Amino acid sequence: MSFTSRFANPGKFLWLAERLMPWFAGASLLAFGVGLTLTLFHSPVDYQQGETVRIMYVHVPAAWLGLMIYAAMVVVACVGLIMRHTLADIFCTAAAPVGALFVALCLITGSIWGHPTWGAWWVWDARLTSVLVLFLIYCGVIVLRRSFDDHASGFRSSAILILVGGVNIPIVHFSVNWWNTLHQPSGLLRLSGSTVDVHMLRPLLVMALAYVFFAAFLVLMRMKTEILKRRIEAALLLDEDNGPLM
Repeated sequence: MSFTSRFANPGKFLWLAERLMPWFAGASLLAFGVGLTLTLFHSPVDYQQGETVRIMYVHVPAAWLGLMIYAAMVVVACVGLIMRHTLADIFCTAAAPVGALFVALCLITGSIWGHPTWGAWWVWDARLTSVLVLFLIYCGVIVLRRSFDDHASGFRSSAILILVGGVNIPIVHFSVNWWNTLHQPSGLLRLSGSTVDVHMLRPLLVMALAYVFFAAFLVLMRMKTEILKRRIEAALLLDEDNGPLM
């Protein structure tokens, strides 16, 4: 039996999640401690943006995680529609609010960063608009999934929306290359190598790692809660079917 099929069972996955959560929580706290120390005391001040450049260390990892979580939801939703496994629904249900949280953080910090840099809190820039659309898609997935009492029907409907919304992922990523935007092209993911100064790159990657551990902890915690909630629902339904004890 493969590792994937072994822990695809909600009960066995719950056993694994309970053991991984403390490690992810501890790793997240450690990485945040190191990352914030590097960010506040060891990263240089930008010659144009000054101290406001430090918002980058919160804004950029939030944007990455918002995209990563949605990309994971697309893959899991596709697999779930084909294999019809309960754990796919549980993952998408648990991950959507977490992804929406990171995208909201990205939009808020981007607005704070943009005001002193661009002179405006918001502009209908291609990157900003596509990220806002991503946030609205997240919200649509959450609302659509919660509108169904039947888990199978709810997952099918929300999974289709997730797959359709996946079209927006490359738009967000390549918007700075396809259209003239206020955002500069990525300086990190280039074939010619990163253009980000190493003294800025180091804390950025540490903060990104902290975000990954924190997101993993939140998703596992919400998946655990969802599994337990469904067990309670099943137990209550069973009691109703059996009727009052004589």
